Amino acid sequence: MIEYGKILVFVMPVFLILILIEKIYGHYKGPNMDTVSSVSSGMVNSVKDVLGLSITLVSYDWIASKIALFHLEPTVLAYIIGFITIDFYGYWNHRFSHQINFLWNKHAIHHSSEEFNLACALRQPISSFVNLFTFLLIPAALLGVPSKVIAITLPIHLFLQFWYHTKHIKKIGFLENILVSPSHHRVHHAINPEYMDKNHSQIFIIWDKLFGTFQEELESVPPVFGITRPAQTWNPIRINFQHLWLLITDAWRAEKWKDKFTIWFKPTGWRPENFEEKYPVNKIKDVYSFEKYGTKHSKKLMFWSMIKAVITLLFISYLYNFIAFIGLPNVFIYGAFIFVTVYSYTELMDTRKISIFWEILRFAFGIAIIAYFGDWFSMNQLFPHANYIIIGYLTLSLIATVYFVSVNFEKETVEVA
Repeated sequence: MIEYGKILVFVMPVFLILILIEKIYGHYKGPNMDTVSSVSSGMVNSVKDVLGLSITLVSYDWIASKIALFHLEPTVLAYIIGFITIDFYGYWNHRFSHQINFLWNKHAIHHSSEEFNLACALRQPISSFVNLFTFLLIPAALLGVPSKVIAITLPIHLFLQFWYHTKHIKKIGFLENILVSPSHHRVHHAINPEYMDKNHSQIFIIWDKLFGTFQEELESVPPVFGITRPAQTWNPIRINFQHLWLLITDAWRAEKWKDKFTIWFKPTGWRPENFEEKYPVNKIKDVYSFEKYGTKHSKKLMFWSMIKAVITLLFISYLYNFIAFIGLPNVFIYGAFIFVTVYSYTELMDTRKISIFWEILRFAFGIAIIAYFGDWFSMNQLFPHANYIIIGYLTLSLIATVYFVSVNFEKETVEVA
């Protein structure tokens, strides 16, 4: 928990600088709701991971203790074997997430952006509370790769998947035959029929070529990005559970008991017979003629959303830097505040009037924390008058939300009418 938090303190600003550079290179046109939503998704995912809000049914340590044929020291060779094994594990975990209905729920968030940029790489799941596929690390366990090597290599492997989420790098020559490139990954994120469920590899493209899921990017087929059942929200917490909610409601409404059970394990998108007619959901039929999601909001709201995201990142940075000092169970209270914060301002981004309820809840939550602890998790010891700054910010945020809901939204409604 503590080590991972410290790594993220270093990695987060690097990612944000690269996202900004990409924006400038691609003719920056101001803050973008899609980017704010992507960054917000990355924030709540990282908080979930740092707080350890997931369960591994069978640990790597346990598997290695039962089946290891050798016992490697944490040498360069062990790290190489561990990295290749994790990449093999990642390919199958990724592929299963695309092909099994209930597993798609944890991965849909990553594909939900209708853009393809570095920011969308940050769209990671908070809905994956159980790790089912540790058994895919059996090759590493057989060779006796130490668990410390796996623990260090996993985040490195994840961070190395950031760079290829861009449209600005075309093809990378002979490396296209070895590594996953931006071109390969554009195919993976596309909803064109020619590209669906292809290129699941994460670092080495060899797995797709070996297991028959490789597809080259075609000049005649420009990739269109998103998901075929569009999310139609900027709220990453909503997106994380949309598919699960559809599965639950379909299972409940299914007349056959067989369908109630098998719907979870059917191919992604499967629904009981005639459900598309009886209970239709919005689905893209022509990938070249659909309207991207975007509410009719003002530039003021876009700038305010960006400011809220940046301030939330500062709150998270404080948590990660001082997580040992904050201690249990207080870190979970802090994490809950972050989740309510992201939910509140992304509801506002969607121009939902209920966002005012979430902002009031957030305001009360923040004031209650200061009243109970005497300050913001001992921040006054580091920054004098921190209480006044945070109370002032919470008050300003509440006033801004009231303004957007009661004045700005009403003005936009009149203009549209």
